[in-house]
Amino acid sequence: MSWRTVVIRERAKLDYKMNYMIVRRSDDIKRISISELYMVILESTAVSITAVLLNELNKNKVSVVFCDEKRSPYANLIGLYGSHDTSLKYRLQTKWQEYTMQEVWTKIVYEKIKNQYLVLKKLNLEGYHKLMDYLEELEFNDVTNREGHAAKIYFNSLFGKDFSRSQECFVNAALNYGYSILLSSFNREINASGYATQFGIFHNNQYNSFNLSCDLMEPYRVLVDLIVYNLKGSEFESMHKNIIIKLLNDYVVIEGKKQTVANSIKIYTKSIFRVLNNDDISQLSFFDYEL
Repeated sequence: MSWRTVVIRERAKLDYKMNYMIVRRSDDIKRISISELYMVILESTAVSITAVLLNELNKNKVSVVFCDEKRSPYANLIGLYGSHDTSLKYRLQTKWQEYTMQEVWTKIVYEKIKNQYLVLKKLNLEGYHKLMDYLEELEFNDVTNREGHAAKIYFNSLFGKDFSRSQECFVNAALNYGYSILLSSFNREINASGYATQFGIFHNNQYNSFNLSCDLMEPYRVLVDLIVYNLKGSEFESMHKNIIIKLLNDYVVIEGKKQTVANSIKIYTKSIFRVLNNDDISQLSFFDYEL
């Protein structure tokens, strides 16, 4: 089972040999079994990587994240054909019923606001009572935008009344990094299941290649938020990134079993596809996390 997230932060050459990723840095050589890899983050633009290694990583469904010159996630390697029956899955995806998609979106919004409520309540921050009100007011397909109203209360309670997601600051740098890691995980699972990340059930931005991933990741955002809330510092550094990346190996409960966050994403994503293909909302599985 893949579980390792490897971050390359310095000049290095990455190559493939006998089912291993070979990492060469100066006089240091490391061998990492590809079967253990869940995600590889290339944080430095001084990293060189061979085509054969990229091909093997892609074959083994390893998510490869490329960072820009600011060391922020910028691109994600996704295979053209994540599954042997990708063409069939694409046809199924174009036939998903509008009502079922709206039903799924309503459930996703409910779980997202519920998790935000649990975070604020655990931290004993003002605003959690209002989020409970929004849960009770939530309508089908969230036509009254309870999600947006809840987000304002939630972020202002967590990070202060002057906080805005549009600011350039330590908190937003950390949140953006964490959300990018989550997005890459969802891209991996959607692609591996044979579906297209571009076609969302709610998000439909023509410039967004990951509309479906953005839909499905919403309930998981609180896992990043809580980590960032507890981070200390004024500049977002490597030590903060290391803490956030470990999130994927934290544990949650889903379908009555304890699973890593990474594995729960796979289970949850597959349940979404079962619901949409069978028009049966009862097959939907969300994680349960003791915040």
